Amino acid sequence: MCGRYKLATPAEVLRDVFGFVERPNLPARYNVAPTQDAPVVRQRRQPAGERTVQNLRWGLVPSWAKNAKIGASLMNARAESLASRPAFAKALRQRRCAVLADGFYDWSGDGTDRQPHLVTRRDNAPFAFAGLWDRWIDRRDAATTPIDSFTIVTTAANDLLRPLHPRMPVILAGADLDAWLDPASEPARVTAALAGVPAVALRYVPVAKRVNSARIDEANLTEPIGPETVVG
Repeated sequence: MCGRYKLATPAEVLRDVFGFVERPNLPARYNVAPTQDAPVVRQRRQPAGERTVQNLRWGLVPSWAKNAKIGASLMNARAESLASRPAFAKALRQRRCAVLADGFYDWSGDGTDRQPHLVTRRDNAPFAFAGLWDRWIDRRDAATTPIDSFTIVTTAANDLLRPLHPRMPVILAGADLDAWLDPASEPARVTAALAGVPAVALRYVPVAKRVNSARIDEANLTEPIGPETVVG
């Protein structure tokens, strides 16, 4: 699964890598948590399929939901069941997005003694999680601002991350990312690319347990407190 992540890469670097049209102010985030807003890239059909970046709420609220509380339980979506679950099927067809990140956290151990680890690319480059988004409007109050929200797609963990958790977020790049964002891509085509990133591309390091608190968002959360783990 993916329950926390970070994005501290400068906005201009992200713009060069992911090609969105805005020049946004994206403050560094070291502990993004569910129900918080975070930057997401979407691609328009017109004009010319341009990519845009906006802050959406983490935790998908489907358009048909009775209230927004459901979002807290839909922060992740299993790749294997996207097409069959009502919460995700329409979004898979029409509302795919890329969630910007440059690291995510996972935990080892049990109970209160769980140890957090920061997972990054071995080259420290930013990346994009496969995501789905939706727009919810409170039909009981027409004056309420619509909520655009997202979920992060997960798949089976690779050899590196399996000791931490059986699931990992789907990381897309290159042609797979382009196809995922393209509104014209058929769902069958894009779901075929929802496999985990190769284990050799990632590494993880243990970090302080202060990251367990969603109220703390500081650069020192990412400082290693032990050796890194890699494969290959």
